[in-house]
Amino acid sequence: MLQRPLQASLMAIVVIALLVSGIAPTERLTWLMEVAPVLIALPILIATRQRFPLTDLLAVLIALHALVLILGGAYTYAHVPLGFWLQDILGTLRNPYDKIGHFMQGFVPAMVAREILLRGDFVRGRRMLAFLCICVAMAISACYELIEWAAAIALGQGADEFLGTQGDVWDTQSDMFMALMGASSALALLTGWHDRQIATRRR
Repeated sequence: MLQRPLQASLMAIVVIALLVSGIAPTERLTWLMEVAPVLIALPILIATRQRFPLTDLLAVLIALHALVLILGGAYTYAHVPLGFWLQDILGTLRNPYDKIGHFMQGFVPAMVAREILLRGDFVRGRRMLAFLCICVAMAISACYELIEWAAAIALGQGADEFLGTQGDVWDTQSDMFMALMGASSALALLTGWHDRQIATRRR
């Protein structure tokens, strides 16, 4: 992610946002749990930048997802100002920022899986490729819901801000549905663009 100016700039933006968000988050433990994926991904991206440099499209998507997670961690998902603005516009009963996070949880992992599967020549058929990308995104979504469940058991009421359910008894199901919509949308909208960038990288 550091080989090109664009990707180096994206990395810098994410790191700065992460540092700023950690100065005075609404709840320190919630912040740490929400930004944990970013803290895990950054070292991996740095370590693999030489042998598996990302396409610019994927780098942008990963950076956007990281910023969504960081913003959610800074305010907690139920209190992100952008979510309240959307709530007023859409007339929803709850802050919908959490759903943006879960949409991205499907959108970006599906594209990550697509790039790895294609560039590694692990899959040839386009239908099987799309199917596996959605499966990967849904597996990540399911694992995240299991983590939320474990947090609820371990922390009790202290996990409320991390869970972000806002009283919705169907929150887990709707979270996974949003991930499915995200993965499907990514493949429908970005497949051609992604193919062209991968072809350029192979030259």
